[in-house]
Amino acid sequence: MNSQMLVFITIAAVLTVTPGADMALVTKNVIARGRASAFFTSFGIVLGCLIHATLSALGLSAVLSRSATLFEVVKLVGAFYLIYIGAVSLWSGIRGSQTAPVNAEFPAETSERRLRSFAEGLFTNLLNPKVALFYLTFLPQFIAPGEPVLKKSLLLALIHVVMGLAWLITFASLLHKLRGVFSRSSVRRRLETVTGGLLIAFGLKLAIAKR
Repeated sequence: MNSQMLVFITIAAVLTVTPGADMALVTKNVIARGRASAFFTSFGIVLGCLIHATLSALGLSAVLSRSATLFEVVKLVGAFYLIYIGAVSLWSGIRGSQTAPVNAEFPAETSERRLRSFAEGLFTNLLNPKVALFYLTFLPQFIAPGEPVLKKSLLLALIHVVMGLAWLITFASLLHKLRGVFSRSSVRRRLETVTGGLLIAFGLKLAIAKR
């Protein structure tokens, strides 16, 4: 492993563990739906990243970076989706804190909840053009002249995606171990309200983001 690859792994690791919309979404789903649903959210997130990275390696993301109109459309749709998910969580927390028993049980995990969690993770990334631009501008810095661009881009993207999946699953597992703290419905609903507010904030941030 050369020094360039070590630098890439170091930077990618820092970016991976930096709190953002992905971690807020995983937090929301592990609290509201359970660990398995949070895992499915993580799978959706990394699949969205892998798709963006592949498109970047193929050069298709360049179309997004050059078209102001397309960028704005995708950005606003993605922002609206984040705000929608956050608003649902916020409303669930507010409504639940008023109606749920103090020691209410966690809702049972179902295949429908897991599929919804997967879709949330996938579409929050697919509809975020900043992810596409990240791969388009970040990966080429670690491709030396003469190296096969497509092969090296996909390798770097795969490393980043695997790191992201490992971190999100670890993060979800750690949160799951704190289920005792969440056993009180009042605490769980407050956390749902907070994560919902964070997702709305991330959505608004995306809405005003520039290329």
